[in-house]
Amino acid sequence: MQTLLVTGGAGFIGGNFVHSILAHADVRVINLDRLTYAGNLDTLAPLADHPRHVFVQGDIGDGALVSRLLREYEVDAVVNFAAESHVDRSIDGPAEFIQSNVVGTFRLLECARDYWVGLGPAARAAFRFLHVSTDEVYGSLGPTGRFTEDSPYAPNSPYAASKAASDHLVRAWHHTYGLPTLTTNCSNNYGPYQFPEKLIPLMILKAQRGEPLPIYGDGQNIRDWLYVIDHCRAIQRVLEAGRPGEVYNIGADNERTNLEVVDLICCLLDERLPDSPYRPHAQLKTYIPDRPGHDRRYAIDASKIRRELGWTPLETFESGLARTVDWYLTNAEWCRRVMDGSYRGERLGMGGRV
Repeated sequence: MQTLLVTGGAGFIGGNFVHSILAHADVRVINLDRLTYAGNLDTLAPLADHPRHVFVQGDIGDGALVSRLLREYEVDAVVNFAAESHVDRSIDGPAEFIQSNVVGTFRLLECARDYWVGLGPAARAAFRFLHVSTDEVYGSLGPTGRFTEDSPYAPNSPYAASKAASDHLVRAWHHTYGLPTLTTNCSNNYGPYQFPEKLIPLMILKAQRGEPLPIYGDGQNIRDWLYVIDHCRAIQRVLEAGRPGEVYNIGADNERTNLEVVDLICCLLDERLPDSPYRPHAQLKTYIPDRPGHDRRYAIDASKIRRELGWTPLETFESGLARTVDWYLTNAEWCRRVMDGSYRGERLGMGGRV
């Protein structure tokens, strides 16, 4: 049985990945998460008694802990989701992003390299370090074109700059030391368990309560949207068959303006909440001043992963967004505990933790 060390596995994408891979592959997951504000044990509650899931509260920057986990569980691959990821928070306080995303990745790489060097020949050949990154490292696009794996890096926010730095470290550790790394750069994710500071869950929850729906600028900023479960499937495929040292862009060809996204959410809520006093929910839209360094457009060219690894998304944007709205409507308790902060009251206690 393959053993994965998944870092940041109590967050949005990491948590979905842990659920997905445990359901579809015969693997054991050692789940390491520091449980910052975005790490949520409620997301992992269905796995509390899972025999192949071990949760550990800890920091990827804690070299002694990471090294012990790698050796104790004889880890076959590291999948690194651990990162501070909210652009607005990075503008207000960039230091934490540098510490977590840059220094943390460096220390994780060093632990993985030290562990990998000590493996036998077969285990060394099979070991992988997969680093999950973002399309924001490429900067902003004009009205045409898409980011490819060869696009130059041009980050425009402290968050994007910290992720770009971590990507460069991963590349360097492969080319300098031979560590078998893989990097994925994804477009905007959405789906279950996303922290409600992000656009889609924020709009769903605010619209339910009849609160204003804040839209930056003119609402014409464009993002390429990727359903999180499709992203998790792509990461699993890269882990299985990706070539060491390579970068794989992951996107679903779902470009929408922020305004289009909000309008569709409002339509879905109108259909699902016919008795809401706030219908039509689109009347709640309000425009606010644009944020600093707001990239105008992102779009991913995912032809490489489709061509080389045979991955394709299963969800359209419309079907994925409908699933997402339904999830938030039927998981009111998860949302309530996030919104009132009570989810942070239990920082430990998952079965199997170290």
